[in-house]
Amino acid sequence: MKLQHNLGGLEGLGPVDFEKRVFVEPWETRIFGIHVAMMALSQHLKEAIPKYPIDQVPTSFKSTWTWADLRKGAEAMHPFDYFKYRYYEKWLGGISAFFVSQGYISQEELVAKTSAYLKEKGSIPESRNEPIDNQIIEYLRVGDPGERELAGEPKFSKNDTIRVKNVPPVDHTRLPGHLRGKTGIVDKVYSGFYVYFCSTGPDGLGEPMPVYRVRFDPKEIWGELAEEKSVVYADLYETYLES
Repeated sequence: MKLQHNLGGLEGLGPVDFEKRVFVEPWETRIFGIHVAMMALSQHLKEAIPKYPIDQVPTSFKSTWTWADLRKGAEAMHPFDYFKYRYYEKWLGGISAFFVSQGYISQEELVAKTSAYLKEKGSIPESRNEPIDNQIIEYLRVGDPGERELAGEPKFSKNDTIRVKNVPPVDHTRLPGHLRGKTGIVDKVYSGFYVYFCSTGPDGLGEPMPVYRVRFDPKEIWGELAEEKSVVYADLYETYLES
């Protein structure tokens, strides 16, 4: 994760404005709904467990959209922009840019529709498509945990000593910065193989692989600043670990 997405453990950041409301503005609920609908209609669900009948759902959305795609869009932002905009403003920018990049709408059409929307004070025509609604409801009930049916054995076993790699993140990573280069013990090997929903390039994620719960001594991470009699656990993909 780039600096603006990995602030854990940094000092001197100043006061934090903790917003307790989930949604600050009414339009944010609609952005959340659009994101959920995109995930529920994503083409990658054909390979999910359970497999969803996406081909039978009458939707013009023929792309893959997951939490990973949303995160990649946020991490691609300039740090100054990232700190300038609120949470769902970043979602709005990332989703809009995705639809433009995939050819669903041009930048000119987006600008024109935005102007019309603002001129009409946010009025949105009602629409309903029952097969699409049913698919979204089923996705909300079942989800997609990322597990895939594959043959193979995990590289590490419970109680193995491992070291966390220090791979260079390019587009996106799921490896916390404060664990890079640290040594830990495999505490649990999760059953099954788990896919990360988009490729992260040299970072190593993309194909299904084992996932481990790793136990760290806090002193290994924070030295003398660590609290006594405490333990740190992290769930990590196999690609991030070495003997």
